[in-house]
Amino acid sequence: MTSRRSPGRRAVARGGAEIGSRAVAVACRADDCGDPAESGAPVPLCAAHLVAAAEWAERERGVEDALPSPCPACGSRLGVRFPSAWLCAVCEWRHGEHPDGELAPPRVDVVYYIRFGDRMKIGTSANPRQRLGALRHDELLAFERGGRAVERARHERFARQRYARTEWFALDAELRAHVAALAAGQPDPWELLARWRSEALALRIS
Repeated sequence: MTSRRSPGRRAVARGGAEIGSRAVAVACRADDCGDPAESGAPVPLCAAHLVAAAEWAERERGVEDALPSPCPACGSRLGVRFPSAWLCAVCEWRHGEHPDGELAPPRVDVVYYIRFGDRMKIGTSANPRQRLGALRHDELLAFERGGRAVERARHERFARQRYARTEWFALDAELRAHVAALAAGQPDPWELLARWRSEALALRIS
């Protein structure tokens, strides 16, 4: 009578290794490290060397982490850590560089797009947080850098959708497409504004 070996008792050479029914620990492959490799890892490395390998692989695009202190340009606490420096994750200000406290904040004019129901308002402000705080709206859709000239151009472009003698427009497919194009790649308008202000400040002190 021919006996058949149970699959559960088959010997496996490496990686979740088993010999018979006993699991065999696999050692970390890093030089001079005898710690056991992490179970299920794609490569046989211990926990510490897996972290080191991940950080090495992220050296080109950086690793997101909390900044040692809030960004002096925009106030964000989220940063990107590179081997050579920290950058603010919102405005890309280099951590450790401080704006001149005697300089007034740079003026950055924006055209704002806000939605209220099925209508959209197109206006402009150099202080949109204060301005939008005074306007009833359901959602901030986008910011576009520019002042009165850009605002007038948008009013003329979307004159067909405009409610007479107001800054409110019927929110149709054309306007939705315009706003979507402005927001592409940057879904948070406030983060985009912070970046513009940081760039303006950097140009002033460079």
